[in-house]
Amino acid sequence: MVEKSQTSGAWPSLYEPLRHLGQRVADWLSPASDASADDAAYRITMELPGVSDEDIDISVHDGVVTIKGEKTHAREEKGDTWFFSERQYGAFSRTFRLPADADGDKIAADLKDGVLTLSVPKRTASGGAARKIAINRG
Repeated sequence: MVEKSQTSGAWPSLYEPLRHLGQRVADWLSPASDASADDAAYRITMELPGVSDEDIDISVHDGVVTIKGEKTHAREEKGDTWFFSERQYGAFSRTFRLPADADGDKIAADLKDGVLTLSVPKRTASGGAARKIAINRG
């Protein structure tokens, strides 16, 4: 016969590996990103191979930059036998909180060779309303 205290202790240990599984899957499917800064600006770069600028939406609101998009998939399989496919398709969304000295009103976005680069100049004052960011083709 198993005591009640032993069974209640077993369930948390079985559940624990699955506890944050949803977040881990979302992180794995999110595009890889880097953030850096120099004296003049902050930069966010994001790998988006196969995503066109028309499929990317960039906005800034209350000091938070949101990058949303979708990598579409069109595969023709005329008799091919697939052994594996590691390519990822689907919607993604990433958000980045800007530092207090970032000028969200002057964000510039460039997409070149599957890499999106956002440049955010530094400033001394904060504020601003939400606005869309246009993507320059590189």
